Amino acid sequence: MTGLSHDVIAAVATAPGRGGIGVVRISGPDLSVYVQGLVGRALKPRYAHHARFLDAQGQVLDDGLAIWFPAPHSFTGEHVLELQGHGGPFVLQAILQRCLELGARMAQPGEFSRRAFMNGKLDLVQAEAIADLIDASSQQAARSALRALEGDFSRRISTLKEALIQLRMLVEATLDFPEEEIDFLEKADAWGRLATITSHLESVLTTTRQGVLLREGLNVVLIGQPNVGKSSLLNQLAGFDAAIVTEVAGTTRDTLREAIQLEGIPLHIVDTAGLRETEDPVERMGIERTWAAVQKADIALLLIDAQHGVGDAEAAILSRLRDIPVLTVHNKIDLTADTPRLSEDGNEMWIAAKLGLGVDLLRARLLALAGWQQSGEGVYSARSRHLDALRRAQIHLIVARDTGPQLEFFAEELRLAQEALGEITGEFTADDLLGVIFSQFCIGK
Repeated sequence: MTGLSHDVIAAVATAPGRGGIGVVRISGPDLSVYVQGLVGRALKPRYAHHARFLDAQGQVLDDGLAIWFPAPHSFTGEHVLELQGHGGPFVLQAILQRCLELGARMAQPGEFSRRAFMNGKLDLVQAEAIADLIDASSQQAARSALRALEGDFSRRISTLKEALIQLRMLVEATLDFPEEEIDFLEKADAWGRLATITSHLESVLTTTRQGVLLREGLNVVLIGQPNVGKSSLLNQLAGFDAAIVTEVAGTTRDTLREAIQLEGIPLHIVDTAGLRETEDPVERMGIERTWAAVQKADIALLLIDAQHGVGDAEAAILSRLRDIPVLTVHNKIDLTADTPRLSEDGNEMWIAAKLGLGVDLLRARLLALAGWQQSGEGVYSARSRHLDALRRAQIHLIVARDTGPQLEFFAEELRLAQEALGEITGEFTADDLLGVIFSQFCIGK
């Protein structure tokens, strides 16, 4: 984005469509022209004024509330004017057009939040949490996003960085006295400090994995031969008839996607065409799409008819599923007089999808395979890039531990670990990454 600190930007900050209330937000270094041109009088800071919003000829565009937030006490850290009027699309566009006539430009997606970040009102984790809160599809996801927005994740990262800085200061100061460095570091318990930091980072990693899972969900693919009950299982997990179920093998010709939630975790389930040799060109296309869906899956559920067990066809399918976790599900136990159960190693289970027998056990196993370890209390919203940065920091700490008395390398690994953590909150984040992150926000936020 160009002119980030000088342009005046404006946008409708409420969702598209009709509503009882609509908000137009304006932000920039000097908004006196906009206050006078739109409201026609001075405004007291942070006070809701009843006002009429005016066009260039002084005609009334709308009647509502005007709130003036002088810098730096605003969301963006700049001067901000919010006009809260009626939520009709024509009215809001007329007010926005008046802002543009006065010299503002249309805000780009996420530009208000990016200005808040650039002006130190939010760190990058908190800015991302705003988008996550808006996009939250469950109460659990909303709570985790709010925790991140309130700074829970950022504080844990800051604690790690501060401990690293203190250890770096100790090590780099010791480099000036090479003849005493080993004794000095032992007395200062440098290795013990490193172990504490590493342990703390592992704890943050565990919670962050939960946050990523809660935000991004889990991709589960249902595979198997025709007529083993994949569509019946999809319907049970979804809670309604999402897929057509018949006794005719090969009914499902294409991948069918359905989104559900388990303990607030989004579960993206893909029902696929039955895997078998066929000359039917349409069915063969469905089978090709099945294997394409497997490549994108986090977990594969291989359904098997419990009456037949694992045969050559199932063994051939399993041989192609070596890169993702696989849960082998023996279905139709109502026809074998078996009971719902899970194998000792957790890799196989027995259910009757059509009757719902063992489906709750399957749901619990899916959460366990995903790595979900808690009810969500204390989990904050997180993203894959956060997890990547934490893993890189962890690797640098492990390398630092293994360097032994080579303090120059030890100090460098600590610096790299600190830099990786700094990427999470935006301390060391490149401009191109910022552009990608904020472009995913809605306009007006």
